[in-house]
Amino acid sequence: MGISARELAAATPATRDRYVDLLRVASLAVVVLGHWLMAAVTVDGQVGNLLAVVPELQVVTWLFQVMPVFFFVGGFSHALAHRSRPQYAAFLRARLQRLLRPTMVFVGVWGAAALVLQLSGADGGLTGVALRLVTQPLWFIGIYLAMVAFTPPLLRLHERWGWGAFAVLAGGAVAVDVLRFAADVPFVEFLNFAFVWLAVHQLGFLRADGMIRRPALLAGAGLLGATALVALGPYPLSMVGMPGEKVSNMAPPTLALLCHGLWLVGAVELLRGPGARFVARARVWRAVVAANGIAMTAFLWHLTAMLGVYGAMLGFGAGLPAPASGAWWAQVPLRFAAAAALTAALVAVFRRFEAPGPTRRDGGSGPLAALGITLALLGILGLSATGLGGLLEGHTATLIAFEVTAPAAVAMALAGWLLVERPTSRRSR
Repeated sequence: MGISARELAAATPATRDRYVDLLRVASLAVVVLGHWLMAAVTVDGQVGNLLAVVPELQVVTWLFQVMPVFFFVGGFSHALAHRSRPQYAAFLRARLQRLLRPTMVFVGVWGAAALVLQLSGADGGLTGVALRLVTQPLWFIGIYLAMVAFTPPLLRLHERWGWGAFAVLAGGAVAVDVLRFAADVPFVEFLNFAFVWLAVHQLGFLRADGMIRRPALLAGAGLLGATALVALGPYPLSMVGMPGEKVSNMAPPTLALLCHGLWLVGAVELLRGPGARFVARARVWRAVVAANGIAMTAFLWHLTAMLGVYGAMLGFGAGLPAPASGAWWAQVPLRFAAAAALTAALVAVFRRFEAPGPTRRDGGSGPLAALGITLALLGILGLSATGLGGLLEGHTATLIAFEVTAPAAVAMALAGWLLVERPTSRRSR
């Protein structure tokens, strides 16, 4: 029998930074609620974006596009974890077990469902849309895998150069955008998946060593930089991707998104004192511990739940008001409650795959673990791009500069996961 959240909360050492755990849970919760709100489903089963229907709402993404906070928290946690477990393969396995297992179960369940639906010809309408959409959030997991893989070398650079290591990554993001927008260099923009997100991740290293001493300056510089770039440059207002836009701040990420990340990191650091006092309350901390134990499972299945709610409404003939109308906004609390209930049911079914496995000091050889995380990263990013529609037709999508199919992406992800999970042989012990 596993340890309960109450027992884990009671056993938490006094030295643990509970505010970081609160930020992790809160940032994922905001992402989930944002996805539920932005989905604008019409009576014919098409899924649009609320921010496209009401462009004036795009400014709220400057508060609620909080994925940089999650990656910042990841950097903090990875720094501590690597220092306590410096062997590369063991570090990878310890960090990725609770990430890859529930992800591969999600991919397996949805992959089997997609195959059955397409063989039976039932993959039209909202079902077909779901097959394309449900894997899109996997991009976050692919980026997170890259952060784990690069933690050891980037942590060494941080320990040597401090803020200088962050400056190098931020400078790379600047150079990429100059080459992209001023020189029109093809494919260079994809490098910012690394430079932008790893720079945000590097801020977590700086926090782990107490080196973010002027959060107000960081927040102000980030907000001023993002404002100037959007006002003067080719960058859009929205900090999330918008359908049909020529330039997205998210895919690939831009210098404007990096500035947005700086502003958010500075803001949450300014709230550190009251946030720490809030999470120190026993009931709040128990809730945070419980939420952290199911966070990845809930994130993986929250779009499934949302689309399930809309599917049920269409199936039972319930009214779907025009997106952003008064009646649509009045339905939001009911749709959220239904999506939350369905997500909870899915979590109850699949949460056991997120539970920590037995602790081992090994985790495979370093080169095999590195190959494994590379394959898993490419496979999961590829699947987020292709979706699960068109499995039998050979549908492809562009992964950086290469075409990939969903079956190939699944095969890469599975092979990578198995290599990361591979135990060390007796001879190598």
